[in-house]
Amino acid sequence: MNNLTPPFTLETAIQKTRMAEDSWNSRDPQRVSLVYTKDCYWRNRSEFITGRQEIVSLLTRKWAKELEYRLIKELWSFTDNRIAVRFAYEWRDDRGHWFRSYGNENWEFAEDGLMQRRFASINDMPIKEEERKFHWPLGTRPADHPSLSELNL
Repeated sequence: MNNLTPPFTLETAIQKTRMAEDSWNSRDPQRVSLVYTKDCYWRNRSEFITGRQEIVSLLTRKWAKELEYRLIKELWSFTDNRIAVRFAYEWRDDRGHWFRSYGNENWEFAEDGLMQRRFASINDMPIKEEERKFHWPLGTRPADHPSLSELNL
């Protein structure tokens, strides 16, 4: 197995990106929080939080609202201890309205490979149910499912 600590190579940056996607698709806030340093700093939309407990709280609120959440992340760029990704996810609210959320994240990693800073910019777009593109069962995206680039997103 490759070393997934900085400095990153193309291969390890792609692996980190897919591991993050898989973790978020679990919709398990506790599991997701463990890939961040204990004092990780986030900007998520207009929220600024610090630490794993605040990550768990934010993600618990998020996934109580964003039902049937399915996410695809794609590596955009990397260097040394930083990775930039773009992503899209689909979800519905409790009234049955569907959305596709688009965004970019900038990640900075500590020497041990845990993420110490995350900056996310996200925009939500209402979609019709028939416009959905992410149809796998909840959980990890299948390896043969198209990427964002392949879906022209």
